[in-house]
Amino acid sequence: MSSKIWLSSPHMGGTEQGFVNEAFETNWIAPLGPNVNGFENDLSLFLGNDTHVAALSSGTAGLHLGLVLLGVKAGDEVICQSMTFSASANPIAYVGAKPVFVDSETDTWNMSPELLETAIKARIAAGVTPKAIIPVHLYGMPAKMPEIMAIANRYNIPVLEDAAEALGSSIDGRKCGTFGEIGVLSFNGNKIITTSGGGALVSHNSDLVKETRFLSTQARDEAPHYQHSKIGYNYRISNLCAGVGRGQMEVLPNRIQQRRDNYERYYSRYNGKKGIHFVTEPTGYFSNRWLSTILIDPAVAGFSREGLRLAMDKENIECRPLWKPMHMQPIFEQYEFFGNGTSEMLFANGLCLPSGSNLTDADFDRIFKVMDGFVK
Repeated sequence: MSSKIWLSSPHMGGTEQGFVNEAFETNWIAPLGPNVNGFENDLSLFLGNDTHVAALSSGTAGLHLGLVLLGVKAGDEVICQSMTFSASANPIAYVGAKPVFVDSETDTWNMSPELLETAIKARIAAGVTPKAIIPVHLYGMPAKMPEIMAIANRYNIPVLEDAAEALGSSIDGRKCGTFGEIGVLSFNGNKIITTSGGGALVSHNSDLVKETRFLSTQARDEAPHYQHSKIGYNYRISNLCAGVGRGQMEVLPNRIQQRRDNYERYYSRYNGKKGIHFVTEPTGYFSNRWLSTILIDPAVAGFSREGLRLAMDKENIECRPLWKPMHMQPIFEQYEFFGNGTSEMLFANGLCLPSGSNLTDADFDRIFKVMDGFVK
């Protein structure tokens, strides 16, 4: 069988090993150290806009701490985009709060501002004001943050921005992750850059980032003995993983361009074909194109998302359906949902195509051979 073509595999730049070796040579084998400080500084400079960064063990840890910092408690409600990975919603359960799911709009596939306001009004009418809003930038495409922020500010609800898939994406030059009160990034192995496992919490509020560093290192008080006045977490990134991140930051612009080039290859070959639809960038929007995705209308195309996925799998090519919406998940289906069927349609017809920055021309030849057998 031919070698596996992965959906999105890690892609080293060549300098990561040097930062890791330095950590070994200096014995900085801990969740602190110069690589952590350097990685945070690199991210802060990249994001711009006077953004402060705390590097953590995962993006999920960042979302959890974000809710803690925003004062979300047991019994509170948090509005969350339904069309997303479960890591966006799980931290709501960690703090004992209740998710209120909101559907997508068709321009970006992200949280619908219209339905967001509908949900807020409905919950306030029911006597409950949501404590936070979690929009997500799916597959690198920015959500409609100007509209979402305007609504959030109107009702004085803080925004916890899930930018796990959107490092390098922007709206009118402003980077994703820097719109909300708090933003969260992910550096999981399949992301646009990786630290093996890792994430970050970002904010314009330096006090929030300072508190994040404190809470993520077990919330140990200033004392010669071990004293704790708050519940803490073991959520800090290690100096070794941060070293990988420092090397990855050096090639981040290249990785963004390579992902966008992947999208252009798919788009130029299949856009306009019957039953095939791509999500395009609205004016002023810039997507890192972490994953290239398509929608397949089986009634027009003559084949289904699942038919193409299985054909790819038979040739050892990894593709995946779009995220199954949270309101359709067994663990979350009992919670409030404000929708119009958009995310259900996206899940039924959407496919994530191989999108790694290390894909070769030979890989694309294999991918196109399968796709050409379906697309007329």
